Amino acid sequence: MTSVRLKHNEASLTEMNQRLANADAVQIVQWAVDTFNEGLVMSTSFGIHSAVMLHMVTQIVPDIPVIWVDTGYLPSTTYLFAEELAETLKLNLKVYQSPISPARMEALYGRLWAQDDVESLNRYDQIRKVEPMQRALRELGATAWIAGLRSNQTDYRKSLEVVNLQGAIYKILPILNWSSKQVYDYLVTHDLPYHPLFDEGYVTVGDWHSSRPLTATDENERDTRFQGLKQECGIHLPLTAGESESFDSSSL
Repeated sequence: MTSVRLKHNEASLTEMNQRLANADAVQIVQWAVDTFNEGLVMSTSFGIHSAVMLHMVTQIVPDIPVIWVDTGYLPSTTYLFAEELAETLKLNLKVYQSPISPARMEALYGRLWAQDDVESLNRYDQIRKVEPMQRALRELGATAWIAGLRSNQTDYRKSLEVVNLQGAIYKILPILNWSSKQVYDYLVTHDLPYHPLFDEGYVTVGDWHSSRPLTATDENERDTRFQGLKQECGIHLPLTAGESESFDSSSL
C-alpha cells in the first residue's frame, strides 16, 4: 500500500486533531499506521522512558523504521540500554550519526558544550543531532514521524497537538497528554525496563556532558539538560524537518 496524499494545511490538521480528540494512545498509533503506511517512521533517544513508545508502536507495526541519532557522546549506560531494548523488542533500528567525528568537531570548534553560551550549544546540536535527523527522514522517505514527546516536558511542547506539521512531515505524538504516572504504569504493566540512570536521579538524559541528576532547586526536569541554558536540542523544533537548511559538512 502507498501512503495517502494529504493536504498540508491548517484545516487538515484541525480535522485530524478533532478526529483523535477522544482517542487513546494505542488508537492514535493505529490511526497513524493506517493513514501513512510505509511513510511512517518513529524516533527514539533511548532515554529514561523510551521503552513505552518503542513497545507500544512495535506491538502494532513491528518493522517500523526506528531512527536513533547517536551523537557519539552518550553515556555508556545508554548504549547498553539501547542494545537491550533493540534485542528485546526486535527493533528495525536505523542509526544515524554526524558525518563529522567527535574528534574532528572538537579540533575545529573546541568543546562546544563547555563554552557556556546558547550559540555554541546550538552549533553542537545542529552538527550532532539535527543534521543526522534531517538526513534520516529524507533517506527513509518519511511522510510522518511518531515521537514520544509529552506536553509537561518543555514550554515548547505545551503548545503542540497530537498531530502537527514539522516542515513537510506530519509529527504524531500519541502520549502528548500523558502524566508521569501513566508512563510509569505502562512500564509496570508491560514489564518494561527504564534507563538505568533513573536510579541515580536522572529524569531525562541525553549526552553525558549535558545531562545531570534532578536537584531540589530545579523548577523543571529540563533544567537538568544543556546547563539550564535551553530546553530543546532542536530535533523537534519547527525548522528541523523536511524544509530547514541542512548542515553542509563539505564547508569544513
